[in-house]
Amino acid sequence: MLNVSGLACSRGDRRLFSDVGFDLAAGEWLHVQGENGSGKTSLMRLLVGLSPADAGTVLWRGEVAPSPDFRRELIYIGHHAAVKEDLTPLENLRLSAALDGAALDERDALAALVRMGLRGREELPVRVLSAGQKRRVLLARLLTRPAALWVLDEAFNALDVAAVKLLGDLISAHLGSGGIAVLTSHQPLPVPGGKALVL
Repeated sequence: MLNVSGLACSRGDRRLFSDVGFDLAAGEWLHVQGENGSGKTSLMRLLVGLSPADAGTVLWRGEVAPSPDFRRELIYIGHHAAVKEDLTPLENLRLSAALDGAALDERDALAALVRMGLRGREELPVRVLSAGQKRRVLLARLLTRPAALWVLDEAFNALDVAAVKLLGDLISAHLGSGGIAVLTSHQPLPVPGGKALVL
């Protein structure tokens, strides 16, 4: 379903990577590893269409990505906590849904935040939350928006042990239901199940 071939990326005069390719089908996931500055985030941004590649192609279900269908079936969570500091977790989650063109019932949003360990913090301004709690606000999107492809850049950063296990379980369930995931991390990932590829 996700076919990548010949991807190349440069930053200034420096070539970060070239001739990157892989294929992922339902239930498979890719673990992108590398040192800081090796191009992991750049690769993720190329995959989701946020940056242009020097060369190569990304196909989703046989069509060149990004396309409207690709965007509808994608959840991308970047390295930085892209949340509005003055909004509450509930408001952030509902805003994300609105930007995706989807309605999100308040009860469903609250249930997702509670499951992510944010009970009692749903109505606080995000600016007063810890880094790990902000990351949980972002990750709650995984519970509220159906998507076949999850692209998660350093998603386990700033999470405590319980949240790491929860996220690992969510990814495993996603793969078990036929989803695909591309993940970056500096360390081994607690994702049981699914067929794992390493880049």
